[in-house]
Amino acid sequence: MSDIRHSLLRRDALSAAKEVLYHLDIYFSSQLQSAPLPIVDKGPVELLEEFVFQVPKERGAQPKRLNSLQELQLLEIMCNYFQEQTKDSVRQIIFSSLFSPQGNKADDNRMSLLGKLVSMAVAVCRIPVLECAASWLQRTPVVYCVRLARALVDDYCCLVPGSVQTLKQTFSASPRFCCQFVTSVTALYDLSSDDLIPPLDLLEMIVTWIFEDPRLILITFLNTPIAANLPIGFLELTPLTGLIRWCVKAPLAYKRKKKPPLTNGHLSNKVTKDPGVGLDRDSHLLYSKLHLSVLQVLMMLQGHLTEKNLYGRLGLILFDHMVPLVEEINRLADELNPLNASQEIELALDRLAQALQVAMASGALLCTRDDLRTLCSRLPHNNLLQLVISGPVQQSPHTALPPGFYPHIHTPPLGYGPVPAHPAAHPALPTHPGHTFISGMTFPFRPIH
Repeated sequence: MSDIRHSLLRRDALSAAKEVLYHLDIYFSSQLQSAPLPIVDKGPVELLEEFVFQVPKERGAQPKRLNSLQELQLLEIMCNYFQEQTKDSVRQIIFSSLFSPQGNKADDNRMSLLGKLVSMAVAVCRIPVLECAASWLQRTPVVYCVRLARALVDDYCCLVPGSVQTLKQTFSASPRFCCQFVTSVTALYDLSSDDLIPPLDLLEMIVTWIFEDPRLILITFLNTPIAANLPIGFLELTPLTGLIRWCVKAPLAYKRKKKPPLTNGHLSNKVTKDPGVGLDRDSHLLYSKLHLSVLQVLMMLQGHLTEKNLYGRLGLILFDHMVPLVEEINRLADELNPLNASQEIELALDRLAQALQVAMASGALLCTRDDLRTLCSRLPHNNLLQLVISGPVQQSPHTALPPGFYPHIHTPPLGYGPVPAHPAAHPALPTHPGHTFISGMTFPFRPIH
């Protein structure tokens, strides 16, 4: 690598960047012939940092700067390289060498160039780059994934009106990238503040994607070997948790956004024009469609989990991620004053109850009724939620389950040893419902509003 470096030092910045890609292509192509997964050592990464990301190796040395035109030319060179390289394994390892964060001062330059490269790939429909970006999103810590997501949202949903149509077309070009992109933006926009409510163009695009083909959000899960313990700090296998968060929190988050300002502790009489008010009906319909699509996907999951022999063993929606969601709903409900936001609170809790019920019934959420009761005990009263946490368990069509049990109760989670089956431990356990129906007997009934 030292000989290559000396030859690169004699070139201008753009020529050196182009040549280092050429040398690394030869290097990794040779490595892949002897090892299916070669280890990217320090040498190639240092060459890329010095000659592509312009971070000098020697202390005090002045970095070579690319002007805007040269940077555009470099992006074009990289786009063309990934397009013309026919071996996916070589493409993937070069992309990983270029853009895997190293925890050093080159990471800012690395992320900036990655955002521009993927943005260009979207604009000119370079599918190999999008596929490499999908793999990168899957194996990179979430803190970097949301940076890439924000760069794309800024480019296609904020800077130029109407440009979201270009991003929308990636749905047919690279569904795998779209799945990972949706997972990233749901991690980025968590509705915890007004600034973190997804832009309407972005929301509309994602709802259109998922409504047209709900299976889109399962692509990563269906095409990924599942490890016993999923890594912490990375994107989830599906965007389901993030999408549930969007649907449940949206009524409260948008109500908070419209909340009139306080003047000396009192409501101001001055009416301010909120640019988001005119979008209320549009956003309400979009979140309703999204909620329906999420429920449809959850209903599909039981068959897919069974097929992969993961039913009752792998929770795609983690209970630990439901805890902060419920806490946020409770905080928002207190903040908004139930007298002024009763409809929004009711809608949020209805959606939460529906998502919890369907997720549990499909095996996507592994928890018990007692877990739910404890989790939801501090939430405002909601009829539907009360039915979910206290009503009889609906019998699952899964033949391996005894009546009245959810999958996690009798099947060990991944990573744990076998446990005795519950039917043997409780041979006399009754099935639900536990009460005998007697004809002609009246019973109290309260309609759900």
